[in-house]
Amino acid sequence: MIWIDRIALFSTLDFAALTLIVAGWIWIGWRIENPAAGKPSVSYLMADFRRDWMVQMVTRQPRMFDAQLISGLRQGTTFFASASMIAMGGGLALIGNTEQLAGVAEDLIQDSAPAFVWEVKILTVLLFLANAFLKYVWAHRLFGYCSVLMAAVPNDPAEPLALPRAAQAADLSITAARSFNRGMRCTYFALASAAWLAGAIPLILATLITLAVLYRREFASQSRSVLLRIPPETRRQDADDTSS
Repeated sequence: MIWIDRIALFSTLDFAALTLIVAGWIWIGWRIENPAAGKPSVSYLMADFRRDWMVQMVTRQPRMFDAQLISGLRQGTTFFASASMIAMGGGLALIGNTEQLAGVAEDLIQDSAPAFVWEVKILTVLLFLANAFLKYVWAHRLFGYCSVLMAAVPNDPAEPLALPRAAQAADLSITAARSFNRGMRCTYFALASAAWLAGAIPLILATLITLAVLYRREFASQSRSVLLRIPPETRRQDADDTSS
């Protein structure tokens, strides 16, 4: 079977659904990392808190709390990287047994597509999982770099290098978090792409639901409202500054 014949196994709706999920994945990532000036995302807001964290670390003695925090972040990336590897192994095992998968699909959704179609659909899931794995691994490495920089921050706040080193650690923490968030989005879309096994319409619906969930959590969630909340003492200080 030549490639033209293999491509003909997929309908126009299949290509439209595949285009939608890829475009949606790219768009939501860009929108979260480049929000409008008046509507920051949760990820964007958390970057400011990460900078504040490192500034507070300069004067915190001892720094066991900071060490535990960065260790917890690294453990989180390790867990998701391991989960991605396990999922990828399961996907590769399915590719080696597409005949059985085709038989199950034929019973459930009355679809008798050739094995090549199932292989392509599973491969799509694996590509998202592989990208997520790489993002998690890089985030783990960056959090490790961040921990080294945190250890290099002088204990004396009067030291000229104290705040610059803290700023460097904050930037690395932000970069690591960005990579971790990208991995999480890939995991979301890997789950959505699994709906393609049931057909193009389920893939379109799963993509739209995933986009709605990600958009809500970043731009309309309760956690975002908490992050935007101004402490009462800050409001009083702003009012005093305005009146003076």
